[in-house]
Amino acid sequence: MVDTVKIAGIELDNPVILAPMAGVCNPAFRILAKELGAGMVCAEMVSDKALVNGSKKSERMLTILPDEHPVSLQLVGYDKESMVKAAEMVGETNADIIDINMGCPVLKIYKNGSGAALARNPEYAAQIVRAVVERVNKPVTVKFRKGWDDDSVNAVEVALAVEEAGAQAVTVHGRTAAQLYSGKADWSIIREVKEAVRIPVVGNGDVVEPEDAKRMMELTGCDAVMVGRGALGNPWVFREIAYYLKTGEKLPRPDALERIQVAVRHLNLLVQEKGEVIGVREMRKHAAWYIKGLHNATAFRDEINKETTLAGMQELLYSFLEHQRLAG
Repeated sequence: MVDTVKIAGIELDNPVILAPMAGVCNPAFRILAKELGAGMVCAEMVSDKALVNGSKKSERMLTILPDEHPVSLQLVGYDKESMVKAAEMVGETNADIIDINMGCPVLKIYKNGSGAALARNPEYAAQIVRAVVERVNKPVTVKFRKGWDDDSVNAVEVALAVEEAGAQAVTVHGRTAAQLYSGKADWSIIREVKEAVRIPVVGNGDVVEPEDAKRMMELTGCDAVMVGRGALGNPWVFREIAYYLKTGEKLPRPDALERIQVAVRHLNLLVQEKGEVIGVREMRKHAAWYIKGLHNATAFRDEINKETTLAGMQELLYSFLEHQRLAG
């Protein structure tokens, strides 16, 4: 396995990428993912309309910290003019890559023609890519799914169209939009796209363990793998996959101490980024993910969901660690 890989001309230390998960991939989580081995991180999607219309919240989502690179910022939208204006705004940031979302299967996104709905019209999707490529100086990539449903599988057609329009890499999720996140991802479609295009292909879907990543790369020939839900409460997955791909050996899983130490660091990063009230509130879901599977996690999760202060959340996490020690 090669030590480095290039995606859209950007050199990565390893071929393991954090997926752009909404409500998760803010700078705090992206920094953790990088520290724990991700070759590249992707920011949560930002609405083109919100950016163009001056949403302060959306503008803050363009913030990238020095320790994150390489990082991809993702735009979601349907209107070509608006997408170009938003891309120009992203082009002024320190993002390494601009990604266009053509895969989100959530109703509020696709109902206006964005996300997965955009990929239903490869010709128009390519027009957007071409228009963005012509107006920005950063590499442009595209993320999309196998197709809309099992009767309209068009990933290869989309890939060829956006490649011709100037996209420098594509990410393929092996599920259809109709599947949402249920069932199994079809990795064969990733292989078909890889065989059809000349640009790098990132495989996405059902990569949870190091063995999954290796198997996906061997079966599909993809250049890198993208990890989404498998990283929730488990940012160590990046170093584990990268190490396994390089050596064929598995690293030991983090113990309770490391889990809590990383959870507290995550908490502090969130509070630093968003303030105590919002940071602690957002940390609740992450804290529950970090302790999942440990002794008495359910009871502690109930307490976590009531916590409102930084000091209180820190104390609760460390008390959970002590509980683990006493439980043996």
